[in-house]
Amino acid sequence: MIVLGIESSCDETAAAIVNDKKEILGECVLTQMEHKTYGGVVPEIAARSHLEHIEDILEQTFKKANLSPSDIDAVAAAAGPGLIGGVVVGVMAAKSLALALNKPFIAVNHLEGHALAARLTSDVEYPYLLLLVSGGHCQILIVKGVGDFERLGTTIDDAAGEAFDKVAKMLGLGYPGGPMIEKMAALGNEKRFVLPRPLQNSGDCNLSFSGLKTAVRKIIESYSPDNNIEHAILSKQDTADICASFQLAATESLVHKLQKAIVTFRTKYPQGKDLVVSGGVAANTYLRNRLKLLAETEGLKFSAPPIRFCTDNGVMIAWAGMERALKGMYNDLDFKPRPRWPLDADAPKAAGAGGVKA
Repeated sequence: MIVLGIESSCDETAAAIVNDKKEILGECVLTQMEHKTYGGVVPEIAARSHLEHIEDILEQTFKKANLSPSDIDAVAAAAGPGLIGGVVVGVMAAKSLALALNKPFIAVNHLEGHALAARLTSDVEYPYLLLLVSGGHCQILIVKGVGDFERLGTTIDDAAGEAFDKVAKMLGLGYPGGPMIEKMAALGNEKRFVLPRPLQNSGDCNLSFSGLKTAVRKIIESYSPDNNIEHAILSKQDTADICASFQLAATESLVHKLQKAIVTFRTKYPQGKDLVVSGGVAANTYLRNRLKLLAETEGLKFSAPPIRFCTDNGVMIAWAGMERALKGMYNDLDFKPRPRWPLDADAPKAAGAGGVKA
């Protein structure tokens, strides 16, 4: 079986084709650079860019795969959550192809794309414990199967990636902030500044990064003569030390909550043996190394998608589509794109394995 996947939920216009042998036949991704000027993604600009580039991205993907559209067996698209303008572009492109080719359409939860990506590139078996960390989401889940998730914890405010971006912006490091924070942190002293680990004693697996972000802001303001963050005078070493201290605090917050989640996971599913991290923040090698150490200490196998598949991409959507297609989990063409779509919500009703339903 061959599945085409389309991703357009934020600022990457991407497509990929995979088969049921876990082979990536072709892929193409365009990251929109125009948002750097604004320090964050502008939804209207993102949607227009998706519309301008989606046709070319699809053409390049088929060319790289050496396939024609008629060769695929199903078309999947990220149908939410995300910036609704961009999501609509990808979904409408997928629906148009499905209708024209008389192929099944599959609505993929963007987060499920991240959640299942490691199963394409590693030997990960259900059930497994997942830390999903990105710019817009931060959740700890038990992945029991396709469309079957149990949430153990989530952020009550900012997502981890959002906090990285905002700290980077406060330090004038640019956007996206995650890679810049990691790069500067490698030059810094992570013990220089003492920062909070929010919700450490909450007794649950929920996370919080707003207080940590505020604590960093106060440190930066202390380097200003008038307590104005815009007037702060920081040396390169000061900036590096702040980045390192922030990265340590954010990582330790995640590790601490995962330790609690592992206890719950083992109690409910003693046969489970995998700890997986995915999402854009999973590209952070410092975090990956700490999580790998945690997994080893707890007797679990650590897995993560290759770094290039941590940020939004078409491969993860194609693979999630494949897993759904293999179970006959297709969708009607009247499926509505969703700006919000909790991963642990009930999965949409399948249209059946018979093909496209108009």
